[in-house]
Amino acid sequence: MSEALIQCRDVIKRFPLPDGKGEFTAIQDITLEVRRGEVLALLGRSGSGKSTLLRIMAGLIPPSGGRVMNGGAELRGPNSDVAMVFQSFALLPWLTVLGNVEIGLEARGVGRVERMRRAIKMIDLVGLDGFEDAYPKELSGGMKQRVGCARALVMQPKVLFMDEPFSALDVLTAENLRGEIDDLWNAGSFPSQAILIVTHNIEEAVILADRVIVFGANPGHIRGEVAIELPRPHARTDPRFEQYIDHLYAVMTKPTMAVEVDLGAGTTAAMQRSPFAQPLPHVRIGGISGLLELLSERPQNGEEIAELAERLAVTPDDLLALLDACTLLDFVRIDLATVSLTDIGRDFATTTILRSKDLFRQQLLERVPLFDSIARTLRERKNNTMRADFFLDLWDEYFPADDAQRQFATAIEWGRYAELFEYDAGEGVLFLPEEVEQRMPFPT
Repeated sequence: MSEALIQCRDVIKRFPLPDGKGEFTAIQDITLEVRRGEVLALLGRSGSGKSTLLRIMAGLIPPSGGRVMNGGAELRGPNSDVAMVFQSFALLPWLTVLGNVEIGLEARGVGRVERMRRAIKMIDLVGLDGFEDAYPKELSGGMKQRVGCARALVMQPKVLFMDEPFSALDVLTAENLRGEIDDLWNAGSFPSQAILIVTHNIEEAVILADRVIVFGANPGHIRGEVAIELPRPHARTDPRFEQYIDHLYAVMTKPTMAVEVDLGAGTTAAMQRSPFAQPLPHVRIGGISGLLELLSERPQNGEEIAELAERLAVTPDDLLALLDACTLLDFVRIDLATVSLTDIGRDFATTTILRSKDLFRQQLLERVPLFDSIARTLRERKNNTMRADFFLDLWDEYFPADDAQRQFATAIEWGRYAELFEYDAGEGVLFLPEEVEQRMPFPT
């Protein structure tokens, strides 16, 4: 095994909730290591704690529990052995390309001649020679990210951290820059000893990484890791490349599926006691209906998820959220990397609007306890109403404020469509219309 440059041991990070309502656990029991001579990818959906962990390993924020070891010693402040490339470029607009690349060296007290020499060398390395005197406003997005890479690499870090470095770029620019980073690494001319990249892009992880660590959410935890055992560069034409892609797509669409070693099995059980702890995929009813209608037009044996993503031209996060919702409601079945309609999903996609509402209501009550809980609460009130704040306080126990609001918004849209309850935004109350109570035989 290669030498470990950075190690995380049982790392936990909690953030206080507003108004003294306790704490939100962002990541739980994270144990991993970054090894010399490897590219390590942290793969997971937005909100799974990947960037939080990156900042802890960089020494920008402290862990709430556990330890981070850097070079064998416990990290107790900013990590001088790492440098970071950010998603948002984070360039200083009043400095030239050269000034932006030099700024870290200047902060470390490197002399003017030496820092200029090192900065120009890195600017050349990333393909920006001739642009030393240009300002950020004169650069394209891809050129700005090259400056960000040069600024990080000029510090000669042992480990280069890259936090979603290509997600703000157009597809072609991202592919070009990703390929250049890979070429530098494969040629042995990369200035760092290891790369740690945070991504939610499955193909990006397989292209660049030697190991992929898959994160789960609520709280963020490690589900397992996949070793990418392909010769470098990782060729898309290699049959095993597609196998890795398909496996990771399947893993990402089935939150309970084992990866290679499932380390997250015990971390979410406690949160499932309350129906308000179960996260709802934040998707619209139109998206669910549209996906099911598209699948109903395909062969009975289903469609490859990777092909579906390409056909719909949606982001991985958006597609995975839709598949999560449809799986939660038992409208689709996912077998490895193939998605197909269940019988009830096909019925929903091909029936009338009125019956589709009945089917949606049926599945919500049978498969998502949250909706039965809300409807029962309303039914037990004398006037069949309850302030929205009551339910938001319950979500606040398990989610940060913004996420709690998103859970509430999704629950309102789904509940309205299913005609389980109504919501008066002006008064801020949920209520059970008389005709709904008369019709709705809540399970006992």
